[in-house]
This record gives sequence, C-alpha cells and structure tokens, in this order.
Amino acid sequence: MLSFIRSDLAQFTAYKPHPSSDTAAGVAPQLDRLDTNESPYDLPPQLKQKLALTYEQVIETNRYPDGGHENLKQAIAQYVNESASLSPSIFTAANISLGNGSDELIRSLLIATCLGGEGSILVAHPTFSMYGILAKTLGIPVVTVDRNPDNFEIDLKAAQSALEATQAPPIRVVFVVHPNSPTGNCLTGAELSWLRSLDEQILVVIDEAYFEFSQTTLVSELPQHPNWVILRTFSKAFRLAALRVGYCVGHPQAIAILEKVRLPYNLPSFSIAGALAAMENKQLLLESISPTLHERDKLIEVLSQHPRLQIIKSAANFIFLRLQGNNPENQNLTLTTLHQQLKTSGTLVREINGGLRITIGSPAENNRTLERIQAALAILH
Repeated sequence: MLSFIRSDLAQFTAYKPHPSSDTAAGVAPQLDRLDTNESPYDLPPQLKQKLALTYEQVIETNRYPDGGHENLKQAIAQYVNESASLSPSIFTAANISLGNGSDELIRSLLIATCLGGEGSILVAHPTFSMYGILAKTLGIPVVTVDRNPDNFEIDLKAAQSALEATQAPPIRVVFVVHPNSPTGNCLTGAELSWLRSLDEQILVVIDEAYFEFSQTTLVSELPQHPNWVILRTFSKAFRLAALRVGYCVGHPQAIAILEKVRLPYNLPSFSIAGALAAMENKQLLLESISPTLHERDKLIEVLSQHPRLQIIKSAANFIFLRLQGNNPENQNLTLTTLHQQLKTSGTLVREINGGLRITIGSPAENNRTLERIQAALAILH
C-alpha cells in the first residue's frame, strides 16, 4: 500500500462490473448476458433516432449539463404520482433528487447521515452488495443480520436487537430492497410493520429498483414517514443502464440535503435527455414488462419440475435458483460447476449467496438457458 492511503482499504476488493467475467475486459457479444438484471431489450429504433438528433442538434458538448435537473425532476414526480395512483400534487420536483445511478444516491445518503463516526448502517444478508461496499469505502461500520434461509424474510428479532445493541456509533440507516436482490421477494407485512415502528432518527432507505416488475410501491406512505426515502432507477425496466440515471423520492428537507451533498453536474446532458425521453415514452418502453413476467413464470415453472432445483418465487426480472441436497459442501461444488458450465456453453449468470441469480432475458435467451441448465445437470448427475 502507498503510505498515504487509508490502511483499511487494503482489505477491500473492487466491485467487478460483470461478475461472471474473469477479467476487466468487456463481455463477448455472443454470450447471453443474464448476470446483471438489465433489460434484454434495447431502446426502440425510433427513440434512438430521436436521441441521436437531440445529440446532434440540441446538446452542446462544450457546455456543462443542466445542473438542476428541474424538467426531469418534474417529469419523474408526475410518474411517481401516477405509479401509485396519487394526486398530481402529492410529489413535486422538491421531492426528487437525481444521481449517476442509484449508487451515487446511496453514497450521498451515507455521507449525509453516517460520515465522521456519526453512525453505522444495518443490512439483511443476502441483499444488494453496494450498500455495504460504499459504506466501508467511507469508513462507515456495517451491521449485518441474517434472513430466513427458506423464504429470505429479514430476521426481525435480530435486526431489532442490533438496533438496540449498536451504540458506538448507533445505527443511523436501515437499507431494504423491495423486492430484494438477489432473492426476488417483496417486503412482508411483518417487515413493513417493523419499518413503520422505527424511530424517526433512523433513516429507512427502501430500494424499489424493480418496482415496474413488482408493481408494489411504498411511495404513498412517504408523507407519513419523513425518515423514509425511496430509490428507483432507469437502468432496469426503462432500458437505460448505459446512461446511469437513478432517482430518490423523499421529504423536501431530506432531498435538500442530498442536493447539497451531490456532485455538481452529476448527470451528463445525454443521460438527462435519455431519461426525459423515457418519461415521454414510458407507455412504449414499459410494454416489455408483460412479456418479461411471462418469461419469468415460464422459467420458474420449468425449472421447478427438476428434482435437484429449488426456485424462489420472484417479483422482479430475475429468479434465484438453489440446489437441493443434504451436503452443503457438495452443493457448493456442484453449484460452482453448474455456473462454469453455463458460462462455457454461452450463458452468463450470477453465482451468489449459495445460489444462481438468473436475469430474465429474451425468449430465445431463456430457451437456451433452460436447455443449457438441463444439459449441465444431466452431466453432473
């Protein structure tokens, strides 16, 4: 380590952009990329052409982008209200903050709450890894509790005990995903009751990255809970993963703090244009939801018939698959072998937390994945 670098960073491993890739190189285009929960569908050609014209005729690359995001915030606020069947006046631009992906918003929330020894965070494992990764890079302690191994519900007794026992520094932020990644399960009534019971000194971050697939949202409860914020993204259902646009919905005072913390000009002009185009064409883009859910249910139905596989019910655009058996060591070895055989045959999936997370792809990709899983299991058997 260089002498001027924080000593604790030596323990960290950099996040690998493509978990199934062995190198930093891009993933080969002939592979079915079902490892990162992206949409299998690119933007419609007419929308790409419109954006190309915007880049050519409107965007001045020698000028900084719109640093206030006002038009995009207004469009998102309208969509948030519509998505929960709320009055158009419930959420406005003052309730919205934009980030370079949800990752930037998570980092800003951590800076605003826990930095300088002010607090630690609570997460329930397994979940989205970036909460813990970003916290640790900022020197913020991460308190982890388990989930039920059968249905992946949070161990609420352990979570409450952690809140009461952690004092130096106290837990300032609780992160939950609705539905959770990598497991696909939504928050239960008991989990929601616990979140509602938390002291207002604790920030509750509810990540709804997969809202468009689950159609389950908690935004209608935000006015009653000023200590809640909701994260969403344009990277999944809106097919804009390449443009890196995420947004946070919350109380205006919390949003004002995020606006203080975020970097200036954090969204490039083309990303702003892409997100605005997505809001203007949301009905067209969200037409892919129904076939994605149909394909998801098909994969669950077919794979559930295999005696060696256990499939968890999913409310997202991915499924979580585990192996049945009484020998954990053999199961882990078989899982790793299955993961590698799928990669060799052309399908990238994510091996994580004792299972495989498989993104729902196009019908052709999904058919190939089913064939490859069945062939690999036959060989392993």
